[in-house]
Amino acid sequence: MNIAVVDDEVIVQKRLQAALEKEGHLVRTYGSGEEFLRDLDLGNFDLVFLDVILPGLHGMEVLQQAKGRQPEIEFILITGHASIDAAVGAIKKGAFHYVAKPLKLDEIRNLTRRALEHKLLVTENRQLKARLEPLDGWGEMIGVSPKMKEVFNITRKVAPLDCNVIIQGESGTGKELVARLIHRESARNTRPFVAFNCGGFTEELIASELFGYERGAFTGAIATKIGILETAHRGTVFMDEIGDMPLSMQGKLLRVIQENQITRVGGNRPIQLDLRFIAATNKDLKQAVAEGRFREDLYFRLNVVQITLPSLMERQEDILLLIQYFLNLFSHKFAKRITGIEKKAMAVLRAYPYPGNVRELQNIIERAVALAEKETVTLVDLPPDLQEIDVPNGRFNTLEEQERDYIQKVLEYTNHQVGASARILALPRTTLWRKMKKYGLSSKA
Repeated sequence: MNIAVVDDEVIVQKRLQAALEKEGHLVRTYGSGEEFLRDLDLGNFDLVFLDVILPGLHGMEVLQQAKGRQPEIEFILITGHASIDAAVGAIKKGAFHYVAKPLKLDEIRNLTRRALEHKLLVTENRQLKARLEPLDGWGEMIGVSPKMKEVFNITRKVAPLDCNVIIQGESGTGKELVARLIHRESARNTRPFVAFNCGGFTEELIASELFGYERGAFTGAIATKIGILETAHRGTVFMDEIGDMPLSMQGKLLRVIQENQITRVGGNRPIQLDLRFIAATNKDLKQAVAEGRFREDLYFRLNVVQITLPSLMERQEDILLLIQYFLNLFSHKFAKRITGIEKKAMAVLRAYPYPGNVRELQNIIERAVALAEKETVTLVDLPPDLQEIDVPNGRFNTLEEQERDYIQKVLEYTNHQVGASARILALPRTTLWRKMKKYGLSSKA
């Protein structure tokens, strides 16, 4: 790797340079952050050892500027014991790791190897994503089915518009994934994306989480807490399972959307906010409104645009594509060479109804790749309940295929007499005629 050492102590520069060059790396040394930043765009660096305390520009500022220009560079911070907390905080801002003085060369070599492995893994994942992304979907959304193409189309249109969105779909269809893509493709993408699940909490807990609270607002409130909405200022708030939010809290959320401001629990000072709301639900909100379980005014405030995600059974054309995508993804994750899936296992995967949708398929493939002992996934690598599925002729018949076969048998029994067949099937003659035309079945009259 091309490595930079940024430290104002010459002896530290020389020790690191000697140790790293002995490992075969190319090393350049700098005595200040300003000097390093001048060379940043020309150095082609893979890894930087950066002292936190530097003369002139502080190490944290150097990290921020360098990551802003070249985010793929890995940083290992050099810190004294007194500044370890700051170094740990910097890891959250993109640093790979930190090392405390006095430096131990074995630790330096170990961290360098780990940084290299991490960089290679990130590069491989980026290349895999680049191969799959332009062909079969958008971002992490994969699919070629008509229903998914419709989802891609409306999501692309709504992402840059600063309007609220409701995402409707069964559990496991990827509602949060769509919400994150909308945020990523919007003008708010440099600001926070904050997710909150509205289900299973009391009104008091939801209020404290969303609005935050002032010190002393209630027993145990020993310090002021910033709420989720305040954290997401100028960004996007994702309200998952919005249909489960208590009615009383729905009114408070409506007021936030209308007035663009909140008041912390126990406080009296309004705080002005700029937020985009994306809500998701697996419930029929129109029906909930009709039954009085969801506020109509909140529904219309949120439902500027609605995106409906199909279940996996409504997009069966995508199953093979998703299987291959997850196979590649988890082969890389577990560092395994998995080249495919044996015929019996694939027949089961194609026939299974996936009540948990894409999330369930993802979990099944992740488990199979983790357990696979060969280069192909076999039936024994699938969950036990899937192994028990008997797939005749390699697959199940669809409901339409079963209906066609049954009508065909009844027609043969009646010597293709439509009237007699309609009576046996308990169908009007016109309905039977339509089904026969649909399935290409003949009659005698």
